[in-house]
Parts: sequence; C-alpha cells; structure tokens
Amino acid sequence: MKTKYTFISALFIAIIGLSSCAELPQAEVDAANAAIEQAKAAGADVYVADQFQALNDSMAVAMTSLEEQKSKFFKNYSKTVEKLNAVTEMAGQVTANTNEAIESLKAEIEFAITEVQNLVVEGRNLISEAPRGKEGATALVAIKAELDVIESAVNESNAMYQNGELKPTMEKLSAAREKASAINTELTEVISKYKTASNRK
Repeated sequence: MKTKYTFISALFIAIIGLSSCAELPQAEVDAANAAIEQAKAAGADVYVADQFQALNDSMAVAMTSLEEQKSKFFKNYSKTVEKLNAVTEMAGQVTANTNEAIESLKAEIEFAITEVQNLVVEGRNLISEAPRGKEGATALVAIKAELDVIESAVNESNAMYQNGELKPTMEKLSAAREKASAINTELTEVISKYKTASNRK
C-alpha cells in the first residue's frame, strides 16, 4: 500500500513538474513577429493601414495570453499557440492584400496620368475656340498658365511614381484632374454661351 501511494505521489509530482514547466512557445512568437515585419516591409502600414492595425491588435492579444500563462503555476500555452499561429496566417494574408492594393493603385495612377494629360490637351483646344475680346484674352492667358502648371504637376507626378511614392502621386494627380476638369467645364460653358449669343444676332 505504501508503495502504491509513493508511486501516485511521484506521478502527481511529475505532472506538476511538466505543467509548471510547459515550454514557452518562442518559435511561434518569432514566426508571428517575422510575419508582421514582412507585412510592414511590403507597405501594409501605408496601403492597408486598417488591416495592419488589426494585425497588431491580434498580436497584442496573443502576447497578453502568453503573459497570463507565464504568471500561472500550471502553465498551458496551447491557446496562446493557436493565437500566435492565427497571427502568422493573418499576416500572410495582409501581405498579399498589400501587394494587391499596390498593384491596383499603380493601375489607377497610370490611368490618371493619361486622363489628366488628355484633359490638358482638351483645355488647350478649348482655348483656341474661346472668344477673345479684351477681357477674354486676359482670362485665356491666365487659363493657359494654369494648364501649364497642371502639365508640370503631371510630369512631377510621373517622377514621383517612378520613385515609388504611390500615395502622394495619386493625391497630386487627383488635385490636377479636379483643376483641369473645372477649367474645361468653365471653357465649355463660355464657348457655348458665346455661340448661342452669336446665333441670335
């Protein structure tokens, strides 16, 4: 009987030893951190900022779980490992989404460059059709100068695009497109009113 109790005690102590000395999931922590860094290197913090923030939040939850288990006498890192593995998987998806967002933005920039260039050409053609007159001539000179500025902005945007400054490039192009569209709309209205007035004479 004494031998039986001794065996049970030894087994209980062994179980306690194994539980209290559960191995820290350092490999999973390192893998999750590396995956997050890879996502950041891809530009996730810039191009899919919300997803990158959610990724960091998930990692924070996993590390909280890790610290909670470290403070316990009976440690069990199984749930923590699940969370860390989920973070690693999530980071891979965020990286993929980042690459997709970048390719989509590049296509949008290339389209915008062509669009604004066409708007500038259209604006110059409209200037040639616009009524001159004393006040009109002065206004057209100012409009031509504005189109020159827009054209310069397109050239600058193209250089920024080649340097990989995608978001600033798109912002610059959007402003140029808005300005060029407004100029062309104004010129079209002036020409239309002039033609209508001329036909009435």
